[in-house]
Amino acid sequence: MLRLLALVMLFVANSAIAAPQQLTAVYQATRNGQPFANVTETFTRDGERYKLESITQGIGVYALFGKRRLYSEGEVTAAGLRPTHFEQQQGDQPKKAVSADFDWAAATLTMKYKGKTNSAPLEAGAQDILSFAYQFMFKPPQGDEVVMPVTTGRKMRVYRYRVAERDVAVDSEAGKYKAIHLVNAEQDDDQKELWLGAEAHHIPVRISMKDENGAKIEQTLTSLHVE
Repeated sequence: MLRLLALVMLFVANSAIAAPQQLTAVYQATRNGQPFANVTETFTRDGERYKLESITQGIGVYALFGKRRLYSEGEVTAAGLRPTHFEQQQGDQPKKAVSADFDWAAATLTMKYKGKTNSAPLEAGAQDILSFAYQFMFKPPQGDEVVMPVTTGRKMRVYRYRVAERDVAVDSEAGKYKAIHLVNAEQDDDQKELWLGAEAHHIPVRISMKDENGAKIEQTLTSLHVE
């Protein structure tokens, strides 16, 4: 058992070392097959600190909603990403700003939305909705299920995904990838699925879900730059 634990810890440590110092991923988002936005995400690592930013720019009439910005920062540990601050902003509307602060010493998550402040217990391995996808760079799915506490800045919930298949081929403008296919294991309406690119540091190369109106939303990788 001790030998197995040591091997697992060695794998996690090696994954942290192998993760890139900087990564820029660009996606095209479609609604029922029609493009409506471009998403640019940047991961930067400086020693034991990281920063993540995601900018969604609408296309055509969707540009009227303004840019959607997600930002996450925190530490890089042997277990992967450990966020300390998350924020989300839609356009220039301050009332729609969302933030979350992670106090790991006190094991408390503080969330702010619409002028209200809420707190929740902070569980080990918790992520925000942006760092969640990039945690797989450090801890790719090893078993048949992924269970991870995640905050949206409004609330904390446990995400549960099952591994539907491995080494599935995904074609995109950025290239062809072998991917790990994750499907939502909860009985939700969004039916969210992720394809993690094995040759793309296990970031999502495709994401699929349903919106509140039942429309199919897909986000597919169009370019990837790694340093």
